[in-house]
Amino acid sequence: MDYQWYPGHMTKARRMMQENIGLVDLVIELCDARIPLSSRNPDIDALAQNKARILLMTKADMADPARTALFQRYFEEKGFMVIPIDARTRKANEKIRAYVEKACAAKRERDRRRGIIGRPLRAMVVGIPNVGKSTFINSFAGKASAKTGNKPGVTRGKQWIRLNKNLELLDTPGILWPRFEDRQVGVRLALTGAIRQELLEEQELSLELLDYLQKEYPALVTGKYAPAEGDAQWELPMDNAALLSRIAQARNLLRTGGEPDYQRAAKMVLDDFRNGKTGRITLETPPAGGNDRE
Repeated sequence: MDYQWYPGHMTKARRMMQENIGLVDLVIELCDARIPLSSRNPDIDALAQNKARILLMTKADMADPARTALFQRYFEEKGFMVIPIDARTRKANEKIRAYVEKACAAKRERDRRRGIIGRPLRAMVVGIPNVGKSTFINSFAGKASAKTGNKPGVTRGKQWIRLNKNLELLDTPGILWPRFEDRQVGVRLALTGAIRQELLEEQELSLELLDYLQKEYPALVTGKYAPAEGDAQWELPMDNAALLSRIAQARNLLRTGGEPDYQRAAKMVLDDFRNGKTGRITLETPPAGGNDRE
């Protein structure tokens, strides 16, 4: 299945962001730490040219910490100020505020020379659907300022949020780009919930996930689903459909007559990954050649 999703409101959102980019001093981009490359909209780099940039790697509490460190260094070498965060907490807020001031230091100095004192900095918050923008804004602001939801497409219009006398945020809708040239980008976006659930074929998608986990995180698979440690029937790798069948049987997800209920098992596997119950997993690694889309 070719995973694509670009509803009409995203075209309007992109146009709105283009119209408002001149009003801001800084772009705060959020990417998903589980798919740091695939969750970065390439249109944002073009949109944010000549603006100070901060990259927040959200959901870092669910990502592989070793790979998160590699990606942080990778993006820092590209010139970003990078902070891995769990957007539901406020642990990184002071560091983010310090980075905002650092990123906009030259702007502050220009304002001072012109006699402009006390003008608040303005930051546009951007990212793909369901990456945690509204959750981050509410945590950063210390109040419920933006609408949140555990599904893509909750934020549909722009919203200015004044945090304090020194900083204002422009919350923007999550937008993808018109077509994913690399099929695996679409798969990763689907796995992490950036594409509307109604468009997905869960059994096929769960097999994509199991294929990757068997190669990269086999111990997490057996630790989560194998009924007993060292069970010879759970020696990996195995056929992905056979593994899904074993998971269904181990969790007693059966149809009448004892046949595995593949649909329920697939949904469970996907939900366990998306909720971080399988373990801390990252679905890609930094490219060796420096190309974000490799």
